[in-house]
Amino acid sequence: MSVSSSGSALLVALLLVPVVGALVVAFLRDNDLLARRTALLFGLAEFVLAVLSWVSFEPGGARLQQHFSVDWIPALGVHLAFGVDGIALVMIAIIALLVPLLIGASWVDRLPEGRSAAGFLALILLEQALTIGVFAATDVFVFYVLFEVMLIPMYFLIGSYGGARRQYAAVKFFLYSFLGGMIMLASAIGAYSMASAELGRGTFDWPTLVAVVRDAPLSTQIWLFLGFFIAFAIKAPLVPLHTWLPDAAAEAPIVVTVLIVGILDKVGTFGFLRYLLPMFPEASKTLAPLVLVLAVAGILYGALLATGQRDMKRLIAYVSIAHFGFIALGVFAFSTQSQVGSVSYMVNHSIATGMLILVIGMVIARGGSTQISDYGGMYAVTPVLGGMLLLAGLTTLSLPGTNSFISEFLVLVGSYAREPVFTILGAVGMIMAALYVLWFYQRVMHGPVRGTALVGVAGGPGTATDPEVGARKAVADLNGREKAVLVPLVILIVGIGLYPKPVLDVITPAVDATMSSVGLSDPVGGN
Repeated sequence: MSVSSSGSALLVALLLVPVVGALVVAFLRDNDLLARRTALLFGLAEFVLAVLSWVSFEPGGARLQQHFSVDWIPALGVHLAFGVDGIALVMIAIIALLVPLLIGASWVDRLPEGRSAAGFLALILLEQALTIGVFAATDVFVFYVLFEVMLIPMYFLIGSYGGARRQYAAVKFFLYSFLGGMIMLASAIGAYSMASAELGRGTFDWPTLVAVVRDAPLSTQIWLFLGFFIAFAIKAPLVPLHTWLPDAAAEAPIVVTVLIVGILDKVGTFGFLRYLLPMFPEASKTLAPLVLVLAVAGILYGALLATGQRDMKRLIAYVSIAHFGFIALGVFAFSTQSQVGSVSYMVNHSIATGMLILVIGMVIARGGSTQISDYGGMYAVTPVLGGMLLLAGLTTLSLPGTNSFISEFLVLVGSYAREPVFTILGAVGMIMAALYVLWFYQRVMHGPVRGTALVGVAGGPGTATDPEVGARKAVADLNGREKAVLVPLVILIVGIGLYPKPVLDVITPAVDATMSSVGLSDPVGGN
């Protein structure tokens, strides 16, 4: 067993607390209220640990900090090794923030008959622990194991607690991701074999593999790169490996959709930066044009299909496909600005889209439908909810002053110096983004109160002749619990939008190290 600092205890706690919480909550099946309170307590404890981990992290120090390693399979050189750099730290922090908010948002969710809140919340906590492990793993085999195991709780969250087509969506999600993971394992074994031949011993240690594999012949790097890339492109998801996401997002419960879009998908883009670029620098540069084509195709495809969606949750899925295209564009444009923008986009997308999904869930809870056409005029009935939806929509389209603006701006400015054509095409997606967000908000919140979901729901005299009066009687605005869930996200949207420096300061040294490992300097005007 080895540790690099006292901060490693914080990382161990971050990994174990959600697991313990999941076990405790799972045994509270007969008391939903106690299960929810207990899950929230563990979620808040995890958030406190994440704050302490952030405070103890030194942006100007070693790349991997709070390192912890224990022998696991000595014969294969496998260690339970974990550590964080700036990129992993910000993702762990956003997971720790979102999970207690999601537990609070799920407080009054109607679960399928025969399903308990305890099981649902235990799976969420377990998913949190596994995802943190994925971001913190510094052993490639451990990363692979967690990459695959994290599919299991998500499969049950979708398949057991989702909508009418939940089984189809869960199986599709699992098969896509599992197949990608198996392909990645083949490449990981190839890298292990190279280390064994070079060093006389096999190892899955990430820094060691980086040192060995980065000097491999280009043809070897390309084959190994493709194995990892396919797994990450499925998870991200990039077009054309994206088709599992609309089904999973549409059928999953609202809080699980936040987990998928706001957290799980980031594993793919994280993998680009942690594994592809440092381990396979020459292959990354050689295949960058192909990735950029897929990235820009995703921006335009996602934005275009979002404009035609009738289902709110599918709309968000296609919005996210467009956003992940921006992230990939920044990563493979190979400038410090663009990559810092991509990592901050990962964080800010989780905040902005997480809030948008939660607000949409609150709309659905009042209207009883996911169809956009079933809504209209809700702002007159629920003005606070309407204001929250507007804010979430504006930050999703990266309005200046909101958190997403700085990320998208850095990606576009940083990418233009090296890839002007792809950047211009990506900017077209920004215009389309404004179209689909404003169209969606206008349809739901403005115009006459319409649709069976709202009109006449109150019943009684006067409802049929004055739909707005009837809707006011039946549809309440945001309650205290819902405001408590949304207010932290609003603070982050405005706070990071006005002062992003604390987040960028943590991200930038890790990005600098990644750029150095690729062997590229910033283009003129790109830093």
